[in-house]
Amino acid sequence: MAACRTADGHVTHIGDAGPAPRGTTMLFALAAGTAVANVYFAQPLLVTLAQDFGIGPGAAGAMVTATQLGYGLGLFLLVPLGDVLDRRTLVTRQSLLLAAALAALGAAPHAPVLFAAAAAVGFLAVVTQSLVAYAAALSTPDRRGRVVGQVTSGVVLGILLARTVSGLLADLAGWRAVYLASAAAMLLLTLALRRVLPRRPATPRRPRYRDLLRSTITLFVREPLLRARGVLALLVFASFSTLWSCVALPLSAPPLSLTHAAIGAFGLAGAAGAMAAAPAGRLHDRGLGQWTTGGALLLLAISWIPLALTQRSLWALALGAVLLDLAVQAVHVTSQSMIYAHRPDAGSRVIGGYMMFYSAGSAAGALASTAVYAVAGWGAVCLLGAAFSLTALAVWGLSARPSRRTP
Repeated sequence: MAACRTADGHVTHIGDAGPAPRGTTMLFALAAGTAVANVYFAQPLLVTLAQDFGIGPGAAGAMVTATQLGYGLGLFLLVPLGDVLDRRTLVTRQSLLLAAALAALGAAPHAPVLFAAAAAVGFLAVVTQSLVAYAAALSTPDRRGRVVGQVTSGVVLGILLARTVSGLLADLAGWRAVYLASAAAMLLLTLALRRVLPRRPATPRRPRYRDLLRSTITLFVREPLLRARGVLALLVFASFSTLWSCVALPLSAPPLSLTHAAIGAFGLAGAAGAMAAAPAGRLHDRGLGQWTTGGALLLLAISWIPLALTQRSLWALALGAVLLDLAVQAVHVTSQSMIYAHRPDAGSRVIGGYMMFYSAGSAAGALASTAVYAVAGWGAVCLLGAAFSLTALAVWGLSARPSRRTP
């Protein structure tokens, strides 16, 4: 009977935990990817949402921002609970509430309800990060990196394929069908998770909730590595969101005038790039994490050159999307590997805190890119994305300098 110590110090006996981790990894990946996809469904639909609710494209982009801000709040308030509560109960209840929020979003009659439901969806979609921490806790140390990598791959595919699925369903049955179908999928996944996930004994001496939240902040105040990787996450995902939150606007406008499905299909190019980043984790294991990050950040800055040609060539957009998502996910995988190895005793809090930077960057990129596009067009949006990327490269250069001097 295999045993491992979870992120909060409890011992989990894998043999008594229901199905073996290998049998449940696909369910973890599917559930995490489906949950996080809900944060990105709106991006190809901004023009349609603006028309349906009688608001401008910039205001429609605020829906993406509301979702991301809700996600950031959930990372701080919900994810740390995984270090002290029964994760099975936490995950299944969050998933059930997420299904309800998605149903409310799909039925929203007015713009205020739309924005409120979008924020609730983001807040509850952090079940994704609870699942990542849960998978790590259930795995033995010799398989933990592999299992976390597989679940993270599900998350990456969920993020990138969300646009493809969203665009296709919207063309077939309207934008409301996207969220109602996702609500049904989350309900089914909740039932599956409840059936297979093991219970964990409650923490004998449970800290007060405010102390738990305070400890998340303390970790990032005291640990330079966590701070540096958090700032990189903010800048990298601001660049990521600058592209994917705004690219639907020039693609749907003349002379291109692409359909929702065609716009969403560019998510497939991004998915190909992101999956190509899988070796980043192995490079980290070989002690090349800092240099992998630097190379990826340089590639991220270069990706904005073909992206600037989007209105002239869709092939340039596809190439730029592959390069950008390859770079972003290489940095993301490397950062997660570094911070989890640095503080495995606080797994949920470290992951939740790191992802707060990610969420803040995504929200900033969504808001800034749609506002810049409304004023100055696509060329200015590409300059914004390149500025985020070059700033991240500069931050890496400053933060990695001591590591290069260390034998």
